[in-house]
Amino acid sequence: MSDPRRGYTAEFKREAVALSKQPGYGVAKAAHELGIPFQTLRNWRYPSNSLAVPAAMSSTDSENPAVLKAQIRELQRQLAKSELEKDILKKATAYFAKESL
Repeated sequence: MSDPRRGYTAEFKREAVALSKQPGYGVAKAAHELGIPFQTLRNWRYPSNSLAVPAAMSSTDSENPAVLKAQIRELQRQLAKSELEKDILKKATAYFAKESL
């Protein structure tokens, strides 16, 4: 059996992170197109803690308009993802509730 851990060059990691930051892309789409796990690319993009607030949001310069815009974009993206997940869970719950009757 081969080792499940795959090595990536620093250049590949930089390019993958840059792709995930392009307009129209996100971590999920870039990871899919590159054939790497979503969580791997997410860890490269947000290295301190994948569940923590992204680096642009943790800046102490909260008066900087560019930082605020980045925070708003990231929060809107997270909100849209959460709403989509919520809708999927609602539909799945209704489906399984109907099936159990």
